[in-house]
Amino acid sequence: MALVALSMVAIISFAALAIDLGSLYEAKSEAQRSADAAALAAAQVISLSGLTGDPSNNDSNWVSICGPDGTATLAAQAVANQNLIGGRAPTPPVTVLYGPGGTTPSLADCSSAGSNFGINPTVSVYVRQANMPTFFAHVFGLIGGGGSNSGVSATAYAEAFNASSYNGGGQISVQPRCVKPWVIPNLDPRHTTNVTFVNAGTGQITSPGMFTGLSNGVIGERFFLLPDCTAGNPTCDLVPGGNPPSVTGTGVFYVPGQASAVAPVAPPTAGSTCSDAISSYAQDIAGCDQSTVYECGVPRGFNNDYSVNLSENPANGDTQNATQCLINQSNADITSASGQDTLGGYTQGTPPTYPFQIEAGFENPLATVGGMTSGSVITNSSSIVTLPIYDQSTSPITAGASSNVTIVGFLQVFINGTTLGPPQELDVTVLNVTGCGDTSSTETPVAQGTSPVPVRLITPP
Repeated sequence: MALVALSMVAIISFAALAIDLGSLYEAKSEAQRSADAAALAAAQVISLSGLTGDPSNNDSNWVSICGPDGTATLAAQAVANQNLIGGRAPTPPVTVLYGPGGTTPSLADCSSAGSNFGINPTVSVYVRQANMPTFFAHVFGLIGGGGSNSGVSATAYAEAFNASSYNGGGQISVQPRCVKPWVIPNLDPRHTTNVTFVNAGTGQITSPGMFTGLSNGVIGERFFLLPDCTAGNPTCDLVPGGNPPSVTGTGVFYVPGQASAVAPVAPPTAGSTCSDAISSYAQDIAGCDQSTVYECGVPRGFNNDYSVNLSENPANGDTQNATQCLINQSNADITSASGQDTLGGYTQGTPPTYPFQIEAGFENPLATVGGMTSGSVITNSSSIVTLPIYDQSTSPITAGASSNVTIVGFLQVFINGTTLGPPQELDVTVLNVTGCGDTSSTETPVAQGTSPVPVRLITPP
């Protein structure tokens, strides 16, 4: 009996190691996943908010994004609380801190972080589960120094990066994929001064900050994308006098690109118009073309081979139908109840409320299939698209021929909806602008994801 009693101590010890320690390791992994997801959610909100398009906080909007009660902080806390640790939500509070790139985040309010924060803002999220139950190890609570409970915690770090804000030894550019086949000129349609989106020589944003008038920033600017084709012709002829494509007071002309040689990834069936998205060009809009790469982040002068899609005619409805499929718009005109996602506060003819919050439409698959309530705030949307910007001053596009163009940046917009034509207009709001590498850049493009302002998990310095 004495030997059995002594052996029970060893048996329980091994059980504690095998079961309790394993349980704690699993909880630790769950805590890390919770922190990772929360940090990425905060960085995603920072990216989509256009904060990096106002790198000096000229408009004093940072606090509404990454202040103590900012949208990024609230998103991180909500995501962390949805990821259970040991079957329970993290022990409050979930700590969210901010700091400039290259530093360990230490500020609960990013508005005091200084201008360096706007270059590539970083965020850290700390989560913990303070009281994890043990099954066998609590026996050692009878032994001096033992304990019956244990806790786990984890910290994750993420950043959002805008190449136009980077100022260390030449621009380090991104090379986003799944861009839409609508190449636009480097011409800002709503500004009477600083009429380009980016400085083609330096890669900097020409009009940083929030759009509040014709001479202010570009983030939140609303305009129309117009087809640079003559309606009614059997081919896509560039608008007379529009080569390079011109702008109007409320819109910029896009040049439709050739469909990819490789079949694009078609979207899941949603909305009433997806069956119309049958041409390769339409699939590039409604789905994702990862095979077409727009070179960016190399010295200026590198050319991209770009062909005008001669079969795209605004009268045939390809762009409108495919766009409605992409954004789940059930009606042809945005002025009707159309089902697509919206930017909070947006109404026809007015800009959205800042900071941007995306609200799910009633045709969003999360609402039609997932049970989410229409109008719920979401952190991503198929209405967010990226467009390549080319330098029309050095590389004009010619109809009917393959043209070499120099890509100088990317424009990220939120498609509010389509309008009845002709011409078929796309109502968009600018979320982000990023420039390509300057003339001294020799860096390899980074973060070849879908966003021109990518987010990623990082290791703190």
